[in-house]
Amino acid sequence: QVQLVESGGGLVQPGGSLRLSCAASESLFSIDSIGWYRQAPGKQRELVSSSRRWGSTQYADPVKGRFVLSKDTAKNTFYLQMNSLKPEDTAVYYCYADRTNVHYWGQGTQVTVSS
Repeated sequence: QVQLVESGGGLVQPGGSLRLSCAASESLFSIDSIGWYRQAPGKQRELVSSSRRWGSTQYADPVKGRFVLSKDTAKNTFYLQMNSLKPEDTAVYYCYADRTNVHYWGQGTQVTVSS
């Protein structure tokens, strides 16, 4: 079982930046894919970014050019760098990991973009 612990959410002004972290309990090399979802109030959870172990990273259209998913395999941690934040980015952000067709979730972290 893969355990994921998130950190880094908070309140930021429009145009600002935040970096979310997701620490995995096991090596990222043992995980098939990782990424981030978000869920805004009253909306369905949506995929923000995903990365397969040996593949490229994908981004949802609303965040392309602003968000970057990166990994630190030495720390078993991956990140979501969020730049040029907009009020519509306000949501609870969840990291996830897939391994052998089992999906694991982080606990979620609130990101609020407001002046």
